[in-house]
Order: sequence, then C-alpha cells, then structure tokens
Amino acid sequence: MQKMTAGRLDAPVARIASIDWVRGLIMIIMAIDHTRDFFHADAQVYDPTSLSRTTPILFFTRWITHFCAPGFMFLSGMSACLVGKRKTKKELSLFLLKRGLWVVFLEFTAFHFGMYFNLFAPEVDFVVFWALGISMIALAGLVYFSRNFILVFGLLMVAGHNLLDGISFTPDTLGAFEWSLLHKPGFFTYKGISILVAYPVVPWIGVMALGYWLGGLYSNEVAAGRRKKVLLRLGIILSLLFVLLRFINVYGDPSHWSYQSSPVFTLLSFLKTTKYPPSLLYLLMTLGPLIVLLSVTERSPGWLGRRISVYGRVPLFYFLAHIYLLHLIALAATNFCGHKWTDMILDQVLGLDPKLKGYGFSLGVVYAVWAAVVLSLYPLCSRYDRYKRANKDKWWLSYL
Repeated sequence: MQKMTAGRLDAPVARIASIDWVRGLIMIIMAIDHTRDFFHADAQVYDPTSLSRTTPILFFTRWITHFCAPGFMFLSGMSACLVGKRKTKKELSLFLLKRGLWVVFLEFTAFHFGMYFNLFAPEVDFVVFWALGISMIALAGLVYFSRNFILVFGLLMVAGHNLLDGISFTPDTLGAFEWSLLHKPGFFTYKGISILVAYPVVPWIGVMALGYWLGGLYSNEVAAGRRKKVLLRLGIILSLLFVLLRFINVYGDPSHWSYQSSPVFTLLSFLKTTKYPPSLLYLLMTLGPLIVLLSVTERSPGWLGRRISVYGRVPLFYFLAHIYLLHLIALAATNFCGHKWTDMILDQVLGLDPKLKGYGFSLGVVYAVWAAVVLSLYPLCSRYDRYKRANKDKWWLSYL
C-alpha cells in the first residue's frame, strides 16, 4: 500500500485513498475563498453571506468553502489515529506535540508573511494554522485516554460549546483576549498592534478529537464494506440532525434563520450558520456530508480522483504555495484598478486596508484566477509528492 501522514505533517503509515481524495478536494475548494479575498471587489466591502447585500452565487461561493476548515481538522484527527497504529502512546503524543508547535510557528511566520508581504505589518492574526496546531497539541494529551473518553470529550466540545455564547468580558481587556482564544472571536489593539482572533480553539479541538475517534474505523479489524456502511449512515444522520435542529431554531447556532422575501433567500438564511466560532449546526452541516463523501470515495479513485488526491497528499505545501502565488498575482492586478502594486503590501487585514479602497474584480474573474492557480500548482505539487514518496527517510519532509 501507499503511505499516509497525519494532516500531511507526519511520519509514514498506511495510506487511505479516500482520505487523500477528500482532503485534496477540500484544498481545491479552499482556494476559492482565498482567491475571492484577494480579487473580488465586494470582498473589501461586505460579508458575502449578508442577506441584505449578497446574491445567491456569491453566497454559495462563500458557503461551499465552509466545508474546508472542519474537513481538514477532522481528517487531521483521523490521520493522527492512523499514525498511532505504528507508534506507542508516548511516541504519538510527542509526534503531535512537535507538529502542533511547528504549525503554530508557521501561523505567525510563513503564513503571516504570505498574507501581508510585509515583515513589519502591525497585525497579529490567530487563524487557521493556530487552531490546527493547538488542536494537535491538545490531541497529544488526549491520546493517553480511552477511546470512549475521547469520544465523549469531543462531543461535549462540539455540541456543548454554544452554551457558552452568553459569556463575555469587558472589550479590549486581557480577560476578553483570553476568552477569544478559547471561544469568542475578537479584535484587539495593544501598543499599536492589531490582534485578530478568528479561530477560537475550543470547538476545533473537539472536531479533531472526533476525527481521531472515527479513525478507528480504518483498523484492520473493520472490513471495508462495514466501514462504508457506518460512514454513510453516520453522515446521513448528522446531516438530517442539522436539518432538524436548524428547523427547530432553538439551539446550536447564535444566528437563527427566518423567512425572507423569496424562497431562495429563505434557504440562504437556513444555511447561514456561524463559523466564528464554528457552531454545532455549522459543524453538523459540514461534517455530515463530508463523512458521506468519505464513504462514497472508498472505492479506487479514477483519473480525476487520482489527480485531486495529489493536492491531498501535500496540503501544507499546497496551502502555502497558493497563498504566495495569489498574493503575487494580486500585486500585478492592482495596476488594473488604478492602484500601485505597493498597495498590496499590506499593513492591515486585506479587507480593512484603506489603500485598497476601490480595488477588485468581478466574481467571474475570481473563478478564472482560482482555476488558473489550482491548475498551475498541480505540476509542482505532483513533483513534490513524488519526491516525498521517494525520500521517506528524509525527516524534514514531514514538516512540509
């Protein structure tokens, strides 16, 4: 069999083709949102899920990318479980701890520079790499507990964290900042530095823990046919549970749906769940279909599936490469909107930097750039994937 790594940051173990397939699809879809951030005119103006201003195509351009962060966190947990089959608990724990610290380091270095192209930007962001790394560090401790404990812990984190929505602290205080790191996103300033906390870690730790628990289905004791049935049923149940809880409109998301001026916008309201932090309904809405997809991709991938899987085998490499490539293209694109290329050397979060007022293109241009970036990175990702598989003895490759 081929070899697999946890979140593609790990040592080799037996690969599962469906995990690569699904993770690769996630990485491709994820690039839509980052392309929109760098190129869409309205990305600098309003939230694409704002029902008072959005259009259905813009809403779904943003909505489809909601599957990416939960999917990557969940699959990273599953992959950690697979890595653990070749390691002792102590070895796996140390493995996750080191990878988690490395990913957090990347958040504030390589990823930060890719987003700003400015070594001195007075901005510190706690976003996706931060949450991924902290979740790995938390899982490094959880692996010492029983599988039943990990399941209950993950369920409590995912299903129960919305009970904490009413807790708040005085704005711009240390208590508010600490609470943002755990549960409630926030924006802070400290000695001229802006601090954005977009990914509180509590629910994300729960998602990774549940992925780790479900990774037990990929043991040698579980037949492929039975695994497919379990995954299919579980995914359908979670998806139906989302519909039921969302319809009841009582618990699971701080933003309730309501009837709108048309059936289409009523549907948009129904699907507009909260990502920051990911609500119970947001996670049911995204993880349910993702688990179904894991079931239906259990069979051997075809021509397209094999190529999508390439992105899934080198996701960290692809993630950083596509951010840098998008930003480089955006440097050139500023000239077409009457701006200087230096305006894309940012001092603030992309959508807030006043230098870029009036910058941006249509949604059609966004999709064209997205397709060009994904396709252009395929040869590089494919070559790097082959290099990694041919040089499994090089320890440093597990960090990229």
